[in-house]
Amino acid sequence: MRIRMALVVLAGACVLAAFQAKTTTVKGYVLDSACAFTKNLKKPISEECAQACAKAGSPLVILSDNGAVYWPTTDAMPATSQNDKLLPFAGKRVTASGKLYERGGSKALLIEKIEAAK
Repeated sequence: MRIRMALVVLAGACVLAAFQAKTTTVKGYVLDSACAFTKNLKKPISEECAQACAKAGSPLVILSDNGAVYWPTTDAMPATSQNDKLLPFAGKRVTASGKLYERGGSKALLIEKIEAAK
């Protein structure tokens, strides 16, 4: 009985560990998600272009220096757009840190701190 209970507790801990996010720091450009994917841009054309796309409703993402795309996310339910948080940085190079979530090759960042890259 004790062994079975220990195995259940251990399995539960493993499941929880698999869903915990790790903290990371990302450096890259804030740009329109369509430009990152369909235009294959390495950086935004201009700040004005990135801002216009965001204001038109396109989600902003962070395109990291190594080419990975980070989708800004929230842990609130229902999830809310993170464009307001990223709009001041649209078209700019940033350093962002927070909790990283990965699933099926996608990366999402729950941004705890973001600032213009130095």
